[in-house]
Amino acid sequence: MPLRPVTETVTSPPRIGYSLDAKLPGVVGDRTASALKRAFGMITVAELLTHYPRRYARRGELTALAKLPLGEDVTIIAEVREVRERPMRQRRGSLLEVSITDGEGFLTLTWFNQKWRADQLRPGTRGIFAGKVTEYRGKVQLAHPDYHLLDDLQLAGGGKDLKEWAESPIPIYPATSTVASWQIQKAMEVVLDGIGEIPDPVPAEVRAEHGLLSLTEAFELIHRPEKDSEWRRARDALRFQEAFVLQTALLAQRAAAHSEPATPRAPKPGGLLERFDAALPFELTGDQKAVGADIERDLGSDAAMMRLLQGEVGSGKTLVAVRAMLAVADSGGQSALLAPTEVLATQHLRSIARVLGPDLSAQLMPTLLTGQMSTAERKKALLRIVTGQARIVVGTHALLSESVQFYDLGFVVVDEQHRFGVEQRDTLRRKGATPPHVLVMTATPIPRTVAMTVFGDLDVSVISELPAGRQGIQSVAVPIVEKPAWGTRIWERVHEELELGRQAFVVCPAIDASGSAEEDADVEEPPEGSAPPARATVLDTAEQLRKLPVLSSARIEVLHGRMSGDEKDAVMRAFAAGEIDVLVATTVIEVGVDVPNASVMVVLDADRFGVSQLHQLRGRVGRGGVPGLCLLVTTAEQGTTARERVEAVAETLDGFALAETDLELRREGDVLGSTQSGARSSLRLLRVVKDADVISDARAAAGPLVDADPTLAAHPALAAALERRLAETEREFLAKT
Repeated sequence: MPLRPVTETVTSPPRIGYSLDAKLPGVVGDRTASALKRAFGMITVAELLTHYPRRYARRGELTALAKLPLGEDVTIIAEVREVRERPMRQRRGSLLEVSITDGEGFLTLTWFNQKWRADQLRPGTRGIFAGKVTEYRGKVQLAHPDYHLLDDLQLAGGGKDLKEWAESPIPIYPATSTVASWQIQKAMEVVLDGIGEIPDPVPAEVRAEHGLLSLTEAFELIHRPEKDSEWRRARDALRFQEAFVLQTALLAQRAAAHSEPATPRAPKPGGLLERFDAALPFELTGDQKAVGADIERDLGSDAAMMRLLQGEVGSGKTLVAVRAMLAVADSGGQSALLAPTEVLATQHLRSIARVLGPDLSAQLMPTLLTGQMSTAERKKALLRIVTGQARIVVGTHALLSESVQFYDLGFVVVDEQHRFGVEQRDTLRRKGATPPHVLVMTATPIPRTVAMTVFGDLDVSVISELPAGRQGIQSVAVPIVEKPAWGTRIWERVHEELELGRQAFVVCPAIDASGSAEEDADVEEPPEGSAPPARATVLDTAEQLRKLPVLSSARIEVLHGRMSGDEKDAVMRAFAAGEIDVLVATTVIEVGVDVPNASVMVVLDADRFGVSQLHQLRGRVGRGGVPGLCLLVTTAEQGTTARERVEAVAETLDGFALAETDLELRREGDVLGSTQSGARSSLRLLRVVKDADVISDARAAAGPLVDADPTLAAHPALAAALERRLAETEREFLAKT
């Protein structure tokens, strides 16, 4: 049952100084605490106080009713225009219908057998109304909504000037169908009246330097402002505090990681790395040299390296990782590369063996370990690993098995880190006698502020230069519904490329009509309750393409996650050897697949994929000496977020710009959520794209503090804030990343 503060009087307790860790039942009462826990998972005073208003309204303003979304819970301010009661036709009782307006549109409020509300909801009365927007017989309505009449708040004005009272902001909180915004506000009043002075995690000298309010003042003014300037100042202080606490946590973890003793892995003069570099048939890019020098310096240290290597698709990150593996091999150590899929692991092994050449490969014996290997192959691989014969090991999750033991694991490379959980990465790290050096690689560029916020405990390296000889990629959004004639042109264009001796990828979001996507695909599903539109599937698309006259002579094959490891490997080998013209696949080819002769990428239902995934798919073409063409086929309507994603990818090849666009489109709902950290929490006020300067300032302020006091012994309020902010799973993440 929802709270009923419309009729219930809440008496604030005397100001007795509750702590932020105080449990809500002892502060706001069992009934209110139970409702808040059910609706939002709130348990403590801190969790309630950090449930910030999503906007502020005024008693004199009205909500635009024409823009209310069907099916969503809303909180609106409107004026009662008409009230009428009528008997129900199909059953006993009466229906109370109240028409409210914003001055232009109208919305109907309905209650069954609640005639007494007519005495409260008189024409001309203004109020805050909350409920789910539904439609009945062509009319938009709120059925049995909760409300709070603004006239009832005249008493709250006390001795205020009427104009000042009318213009003071009303906090509108994220609410649910059971707990309305003003009910949260009532609970907030009780807490604020009783909490007393709050210890501030941001030191006084840092607050003074940045002109920030104290935490006590900030909580008071964000929840009970009398003018806009007050909640704005409060929001600035709380935003900085959030950034400061997170950066302190990450920097403290970074200091702890660097304090772990590791075995230095310096390359030998005249050793494997020098021989490799001397035999390279091309010049390393400037970025590759600079990042390689950073990694070589870290590997030679007795502190465990923790580095994030990110860069554009095809920028040569794997080559940088191979050079680091050779430095480790020079010291007698082994390297393990963890890849998310069997196809990618196999591709990595093949490319590593190719770039090493036969002599170095024979000496280092690169070895593959995946879950789909035969028992005999697996035993052979395990023996090479445990004896140290295999200096370079490439594998999937199979590397994490207890049966996998290394002779001397000195270096761990995690490719496409977002595909792995914290526990998985930690399992591999623990296979070293001493903490191995770790390089986390991603081909999905991460904006600087995201890297600072999510991976702030890692040193970050960036490769943005592409190797010489790479041709450009032309990207085109193909709105097939608006331009149906382009549907034929897609396959004519593919035919033209095949006639030039080139090859093509065709990517679909699902394998077959059962609708299942690849387990590792970032494919978007339709909203719950809506009929899923037909989508392109690998098996159907391949069959249709074989029947097209324009592709009648093309050799067309499929690749997807349900195929066995041997089948996938055979198809990829055939495609790389030029024995297949068109490969119809799922996102199993998203990363790592390197076929220089492939010049065309057709992504069907492109609107079902995320920005970064489309960027990765596009990166599979244009890798050799021929220009690439990427056709992003979409049925999404203009103006929709799905269409914006596709058009954003078509408009730029800059992965870092796309990463920021992706964040803005997704509104970074859970930057520190389970995908990255395994934690439940997410950013509250901080926005990593918009608040780049705040994050940088907070990191600059937190750095000297952590350097001087890594355990935060002299800053108990900050240490307590870290404990509150990080859920137990998030603390495990910080301890194991």
